[in-house]
Amino acid sequence: MPMVPMASILAAGRGVGAFNVIQLEHAYALVEGASRVGAPVILQISQNCVRYHGSLEPIALACMAVARSADVPVAVHLDHIESTDLVGEGIALGVGSVMFDASRLPYAENVAATRDVVRQCHAASVFVEAELGEIGGKDGVHAPGARTDPAEAAAFVEATGVDALAVAVGTSHAMTTRDAVLDLELIAALRAAVGVPLVLHGSSGVPDETLAAAVRAGITKVNIATHLNKVFTSTVRAALGSSESLVDTRKYFGPARDAVAAEVARLLGVLGAEVNAR
Repeated sequence: MPMVPMASILAAGRGVGAFNVIQLEHAYALVEGASRVGAPVILQISQNCVRYHGSLEPIALACMAVARSADVPVAVHLDHIESTDLVGEGIALGVGSVMFDASRLPYAENVAATRDVVRQCHAASVFVEAELGEIGGKDGVHAPGARTDPAEAAAFVEATGVDALAVAVGTSHAMTTRDAVLDLELIAALRAAVGVPLVLHGSSGVPDETLAAAVRAGITKVNIATHLNKVFTSTVRAALGSSESLVDTRKYFGPARDAVAAEVARLLGVLGAEVNAR
């Protein structure tokens, strides 16, 4: 199956899971989990992931190859990209979707920078997500005061022409506990004010029932990374702890990949993402 445009995945009227790739095992696991429940899925490559690998091309081409081999719709997306050069590289490689993050800039500068990236991407038929109302920290500290104003969000989308908007409604990046409290009334207000799909970042910290409620309130794209990294790491740790003589990486990466696939399938069920349950 060819890679699917982000716009068509997000236009289906259901919650969509967007999960971060670090190693190739993640990409395989994400697609396998989506395949088990017949759901579309988004493979995300962050700027931090690119830094880890040293360059974008190897991991991006690998993800696109995995996406093309899938039997469910898969989009490959660049996540939290702050470098315009990296945006250009992604376009040249054939990545169909970019989240450009200028949220740390003052509002007017965020608008100007994002508008320029939108023009560049739309000229190449590339989908653009942006962020307004900085989402809490990469240090893992929950930031309950970070909120996106609906009127400002509507003005931002109009001024920039973005295709999706990440909003701050109570989540925080890198949470290892699932106790974030979302402002569901604010999500509904944002949905009413903004005419493009809404994106929930930092969703690892959100309990299952609240994730489902967020989708019902108006969130479409749900980003999850840290939670799946916990699943992967705990499985590797258990496998290595079971035998001091274990040296074959397939013996611990394989079970970790399977565990992540199972959790992806479960989370897609929570989001109501399934098209054809298997």
